Amino acid sequence: MKEFELKYGCNPNQKPAKIYMKDGSELPVTVLNGRPGYINFLDALNSWQLVKELKEATGLPSAASFKHVSPAGAAVGLPLSETDKKIYFVRPDAELSPIACAYIRARGADRLCSYGDWAALSDTCDAATAAYLKDEVSDGIIAPAYTDEALEILKTKKKGGYNVVQIDPDYVPAAQECKDVFGVTFEQGHNNFRIDESLLANIVTENKELPQQAKIDMIVALITLKYTQSNSVCYVKDGQAIGVGAGQQSRIHCTRLAGQKADNWYLRQNPKVLGLQFIDGIRRADRDNAIDIYTSDEYDDVLRDGEWQKVFKVRPEVLTAEEKKAWITTQSGVTCGSDAFFPFGDNVERARKSGVQYIAEPGGSIRDDHVIDTANKYGIVMAFTGMRLFHH
Repeated sequence: MKEFELKYGCNPNQKPAKIYMKDGSELPVTVLNGRPGYINFLDALNSWQLVKELKEATGLPSAASFKHVSPAGAAVGLPLSETDKKIYFVRPDAELSPIACAYIRARGADRLCSYGDWAALSDTCDAATAAYLKDEVSDGIIAPAYTDEALEILKTKKKGGYNVVQIDPDYVPAAQECKDVFGVTFEQGHNNFRIDESLLANIVTENKELPQQAKIDMIVALITLKYTQSNSVCYVKDGQAIGVGAGQQSRIHCTRLAGQKADNWYLRQNPKVLGLQFIDGIRRADRDNAIDIYTSDEYDDVLRDGEWQKVFKVRPEVLTAEEKKAWITTQSGVTCGSDAFFPFGDNVERARKSGVQYIAEPGGSIRDDHVIDTANKYGIVMAFTGMRLFHH
């Protein structure tokens, strides 16, 4: 396939639209089902790069859940705990392969933002992954291959119109890349910068104890940031992004946004949340939305009379602000990555409130000394990578 005609571009008025190779060669993708659109392919190609690099860097099956050209979540295929299974709504009898675990964890980072996502897998999509994905609201998936059983399952989604894309895992893009903006062509070298453990050697804090799991989490954070719209900050725990702050004009707002998402992820593990009793037959989106509101300051929207009965079998007790704050303070072992330097120590102050004990950032601020001092105040381990990871 040398050219693929799209229904329209970013918006319905932007026609005609298509994807093709400028040199006239074959596209590196094959559409196995559905008809992906312009934004679908942007998500597909960005998310594939992320999971491919993450697999290469960690040796673990990797997955991502993309929305609007940024990851809502990304993760490596580590086993799910019993708590994970509860908060990600995994059926007790579900088969869980490593690549299925990777996608379940990637989507579980921010289930609200992953509604209608584009899924990306580093490895062959198997029946276990397809079976989980079948019950989720999703626009499409990209993977290097699919088992016959997985493909049949995915073809049943969206009344047979679910987008399934296969990519050549050996495809290497041209060294130079171009894009047009307002009729002007931009050209730059493709970002081939390799992220691995060697990038983490420059530990600038007094505490230099960086365990292996934290190294993996730093790699997950940095590769996730490489494909996240800048400015961006990413919180990671146990090989899974738990909060991504994307596209903010201020670094501290990225840190706060990602931190709030990490807090929300952790609040879903609170006993009161795990004990919520939903009415039979509730839609997944309604359930996820109810959890999000219940754990927010707007909890009365789902707890007042006439509303809670639409969602819950029994009216839940309020999860108070004091209870939420106390619960969040028990979070620990979190890693924070930033795509550019922290200009002030306030980013470290905010990050540590969400359990951050490890930080990876480029360094290079005129206030690096203040940032390092702030990290030292809390015993945080911080590595300066020396490399900015802007993505636009």
